[in-house]
Amino acid sequence: MTAEQKKRRPATGGAVLRERVTEAITKAAFAELAEVGYARLSMEAVTRRADVGKAALYRRWPSKQAMITELVRNKVTETLPHTPATGDLQADLRQLLTAYRAQLANPLLALIGAELLAESRRDSALARMLHTEVAAPRRRAAHTILQSAIDRGELPPTLDMELATDLLIAPLAFRMVILDERSDDDDYLETLTAATLAALKAAVRRQ
Repeated sequence: MTAEQKKRRPATGGAVLRERVTEAITKAAFAELAEVGYARLSMEAVTRRADVGKAALYRRWPSKQAMITELVRNKVTETLPHTPATGDLQADLRQLLTAYRAQLANPLLALIGAELLAESRRDSALARMLHTEVAAPRRRAAHTILQSAIDRGELPPTLDMELATDLLIAPLAFRMVILDERSDDDDYLETLTAATLAALKAAVRRQ
């Protein structure tokens, strides 16, 4: 049996049990985080909610920070939207904003995101985790879209990539996470797409 076949082979026996325990812990950790916040979250509370022993938790993670970091990283990997590549910047922007809106509309994820963002102002390790595991993958996707637009001549080569990325991501995130507005009106998304496109063309580096 090849390594790839082993990788695809369904887990059995103890592996299935471990997977189920991990799923129970994951659900419990996110539920606890949404209910009491990061600062008050404890490993003991997660074990009670997941109905597992402490050993099951500490075999996987040595600390609350390690647990939340890995669970958030996994969740980001699962939910990272496909990077559009339609060959047209406006269409790419519309697709990406639609994907972001769908993610931010998840009540649990929105609540957890707001909680972790607030706590990161007091916890430098948490702030680093959010930067590397949450923000960085989305910024890389934005960079890919913007660089493709530059290569096609839709945006100037002097584009300020960091400012342009902020323009692409920040308005919708601020509206939905900070202001708690759903933004499920497609007219709003169309207007935001057009406004972002116009702003991107002006976001050039000054000499």
